[in-house]
Amino acid sequence: MRNVLNKPFRYSYGNYTLILIMVNFFIFFLSTINRSVIFYLAMIPGLVVEQGHVWQVFTYMFAHANLSHIAFNMIGLFFFGTQIERRMGSNEFLLFYLLTGTLAGVFSFFLYLFTGGYMVILLGASGAVFAVLFAFAVFYPHARIFVFGILPVRAPVLVIAYTAIELFSQFSQVQTGVAHLTHLAGFVFAYLYVRIRFQIDPFEIWKQSGRGPWG
Repeated sequence: MRNVLNKPFRYSYGNYTLILIMVNFFIFFLSTINRSVIFYLAMIPGLVVEQGHVWQVFTYMFAHANLSHIAFNMIGLFFFGTQIERRMGSNEFLLFYLLTGTLAGVFSFFLYLFTGGYMVILLGASGAVFAVLFAFAVFYPHARIFVFGILPVRAPVLVIAYTAIELFSQFSQVQTGVAHLTHLAGFVFAYLYVRIRFQIDPFEIWKQSGRGPWG
C-alpha cells in the first residue's frame, strides 16, 4: 500500500552523481586554499553543541582530509552511484544519498557525544558511499566487483565482508582514525531506506540470488 513514505518520484535522469562528485572536489579545492573550511563543514560535536553548528551533521560528507581520502570516496561514488542513479532515478538517488549520509552524521554525533568524543572531527562521504554500495548490492545482487582489480566478489558478499571488517576494526585495539561505525551506519540506514521506500527485503533478495546461476 502506497503512502507518503514510499510514494515514488517520477523517473528522471540528470547525472546527479557527477554533480555530487564535482561539488565534493570543489569543496576540497576550497579547503586546500583555506583550511578553516574543513572546521566549518566537518562534524565536530563540541561545535554542534556549544556554537549551534547543526549543519555539520549534513556538510561533513562534503569535506575530506586529503587527496587520497576524497579520491577513494569519489571513485566508489562514481562506479556504484551511476548505476544506482539510473536504477532509482536522479531525484530518488539524491534523496537516498543525502538522507543516508545525514542520518549517518546524526548517529555519529550522538555516538561521539555520549562516548566522550567531544572534539572528534568527522569528515568524508564514506557513510553515504557505503549506503550506495549497499543499495548496489540490493539492486544488482549478481554483480561481481573485482577487489584490487583481481578478485571477483559478488556485491552482497562484499557488503557482508565490509561489515565484518568494520566491526573488527572498530573493536580492535588499533586506532586508525577511521569512523568505522559511521560506515556501518550507512549500511543500516540504506537497509531502512530500501525497506521503507521500495518495500524490499535486502536479505531475502540476497538469499534468492544465492540460489541462482551466479550464486
